[in-house]
Amino acid sequence: MKNYGEIKNLPFKELKGISQKTIEIHWGKLYQGYVKKWQEIQEKLKSVDLSQSNAVFSEQRELKAEETFAANAIILHEAYFDILGGDGKPDGEIVEAIKKNFGSFEKWQEEFKALGLGSRGWVILAYDFNDGKLRNYIADAHNLYGIWGAAPILVLDMYEHSYFIDFGSDKKSYIETFFQNLNWKAINKKFTLLNPPKAVRQSRNLTG
Repeated sequence: MKNYGEIKNLPFKELKGISQKTIEIHWGKLYQGYVKKWQEIQEKLKSVDLSQSNAVFSEQRELKAEETFAANAIILHEAYFDILGGDGKPDGEIVEAIKKNFGSFEKWQEEFKALGLGSRGWVILAYDFNDGKLRNYIADAHNLYGIWGAAPILVLDMYEHSYFIDFGSDKKSYIETFFQNLNWKAINKKFTLLNPPKAVRQSRNLTG
């Protein structure tokens, strides 16, 4: 069960091509800062004056809006870090599911990487419980463009703090390095825990 107020440890010691300085800023300051802000919001909500609630502005409205920003920031950052630290070699049921849902692994990868260049914040491979399919989504902010009922599986952070120290404005090289660091065992575990139907998991040529 998710605990928004708990800081998760990194599942790796170092990454290929992404510096410790970037990780220290990204995980050590930004991600942990979101956890602390979420905790702060929870404390303020305990004493907010409900009688002043208003659709134009009220303390309750602002706190609840920023709660979604902080909570989604925690979810997406954890999903990003959770799948790094691997050798980048695709494997597992998730790969077959990607082939089934996108036509081929290469087509999915091409689309996902292109979305990385087009997104201002996040690229997310998610399992959408609404239609039972894997889909690529983008989010220009933590709480913007999210789909209700879609679970993130593979998440790419495209905010500048993720890459600028190491790659400058070269987003393409950062995205390639991100793929080289993917831990497909962790990605596959996330996918199988969602328990999608067999028809979603297996590509047609492997279905008996």
